[in-house]
Amino acid sequence: MKNLWLDIGNTRLKYWITENTEIIEHAAELHLQSPAELLLGLVQHFKALDLHQIGVSSVQDKKNNDRILKILKFLNVPITFAQVHAEYQGLRCAYEDPSKLGIDRWLQMLAVAHDPKQQYCVISCGTALTIDLCNGMQHLGGYILPNLYLQRDSLIQNTKGIKIPDASFDELSPGKNTIDAVHHGILLSLVSTIEKVLEKYPSKLILTGGDAPLFAKYLIKYQPEVEQDLLLKGLQNYLSHQEALV
Repeated sequence: MKNLWLDIGNTRLKYWITENTEIIEHAAELHLQSPAELLLGLVQHFKALDLHQIGVSSVQDKKNNDRILKILKFLNVPITFAQVHAEYQGLRCAYEDPSKLGIDRWLQMLAVAHDPKQQYCVISCGTALTIDLCNGMQHLGGYILPNLYLQRDSLIQNTKGIKIPDASFDELSPGKNTIDAVHHGILLSLVSTIEKVLEKYPSKLILTGGDAPLFAKYLIKYQPEVEQDLLLKGLQNYLSHQEALV
């Protein structure tokens, strides 16, 4: 029994095909602000897989989500768009208006927050760096920061005379040239922010997203867990609970 799981973010469309509990296909592509058009190019491939159901996490607006839904209906299988709830599976949202919380952040918390006695810090290292805190099953809120590359691009665009080529973020030591000073400084700022949050809210640290291994390297003392498919796990948990409600 094959299922399709879609993660439609601000810049990328990711999908997983699972058969029972095994991931048999996984891909991620830039959608260039047109996720429906990208999905249209994939739908025939998905049609050939004889899918059982589709789970969707989308941060897009209603207009784009309506277009996405229209395309997915061509597959003629049950479709569920995950939503943020004031409370779901025992996890309580900190936002006064839960609909304002990003569904990706909510699903990542749903994937890990199961122990009412455990403190959690869930960090997604993607287009933005998001930090969410849970005291047991109570979401405390979080922080959103520009990621490494957004910070670097902003500095380039707004600072005359500084030309910063691509280089790796791999050191926290003081840079001995402008390129290193920029990269080391940006990385240091984000690592220091995470350390400050963990100092104030001691928690089990869980990292996800493309840059998770990089940040884990500098946060070893907090014994971070790196979960590359955390949103998928949260989406699967969400749908399993939906099925239990039916």
